[in-house]
Amino acid sequence: MLKIAVLETGPLSVNTYVLHSEPSSECVVIDPADGVLVEDYLNKEGLNCKYILLTHGHFDHLLGVEHLKRVMGAKVLIHDADKDALTSDKINLAAFVGTTTRKCEADRLLSDGENLNLCGIDICVMHTPGHSSGSVCYIIESEKVIFSGDTLFRLSVGRTDLYRSNREDLSFSILYKLYALHGNYTVLPGHGERTELEFERRNNPVTNHMDYE
Repeated sequence: MLKIAVLETGPLSVNTYVLHSEPSSECVVIDPADGVLVEDYLNKEGLNCKYILLTHGHFDHLLGVEHLKRVMGAKVLIHDADKDALTSDKINLAAFVGTTTRKCEADRLLSDGENLNLCGIDICVMHTPGHSSGSVCYIIESEKVIFSGDTLFRLSVGRTDLYRSNREDLSFSILYKLYALHGNYTVLPGHGERTELEFERRNNPVTNHMDYE
């Protein structure tokens, strides 16, 4: 049985997700923004982080990556287009807000449509550039769940006024990739409350006015 826990981490209140399939104690952590907080939670729950999945390479989502990689030996997975965010505070935007990140290297670079099996969990990678060039959504089809990072929020979308972001790319990613999925999904975003894909299709005020040529 798949268990999904959410922790609010880091200075910008990132939703960090912890996934594990009972009875295994091995888990996947998505977007750890506070390594110590996540480590404390995992120790309390008797879980061991084997993999770190990053939805994109902005500093607020990866502040805890180096700590978990070093302390727990977790392998770091990120889309190829955002790999340099792990070693550049310009690219991960930390430099723009006067902070810094602890550098580390990715263990595996992801591509669009890739199917992963991590800790017994089947996860599909959907490349959804726009908020960043390497933004992805992680889809667990068996659970009808999408981890949307900062691509899609409840009644909003990710910013496109940042370094290496692009509004046209974001429009395509949402309208022609996410919204093109068949049926309804629970959407677990990088910030804020959960939503549903069908609710966003019908009600999101930003995407209802998006176009793509």
